[in-house]
Amino acid sequence: MEIPNYGNVDFRAVLFDLNGTLGESGRVSEEVKHLLERLADRYTVVVLSADTFGTLEEEFKGLPVRIERVSSGIQKAEIAEGYKPYAAVGNGNNDVAMLEGAELAFCVIGPEGATVDALLASDIIVKDVKDAITMLLDEKKLIATLRG
Repeated sequence: MEIPNYGNVDFRAVLFDLNGTLGESGRVSEEVKHLLERLADRYTVVVLSADTFGTLEEEFKGLPVRIERVSSGIQKAEIAEGYKPYAAVGNGNNDVAMLEGAELAFCVIGPEGATVDALLASDIIVKDVKDAITMLLDEKKLIATLRG
């Protein structure tokens, strides 16, 4: 998509962190799951997580998303490279390299907070992951936010 006075943004996949981004304490709301289903109609949707709470497979069972188990931010960034060009959504230090490598990066400042480095590595800051997904589903919202 062409964004006036910003440039061209092109991606085929959207990568998400789980904890603090898509969900809280390893749990994802039904509303977010529904939005992910809609997003998967347009993009490859990938969840990358260390699975701290042991809920990764259970939370995404039956959803049209790929899950990637990672052990570090470095591994998360390496896996992300295989999905280029991609958009990324995260909130923590282990998301920074993934956010930096993205065509479009969102930082979610939700109930679990966000790190300064994740914030600085992002193009757009949102208060809820639903806001990021909604923007990805509606190009006009992205254009309105990013245009120069």
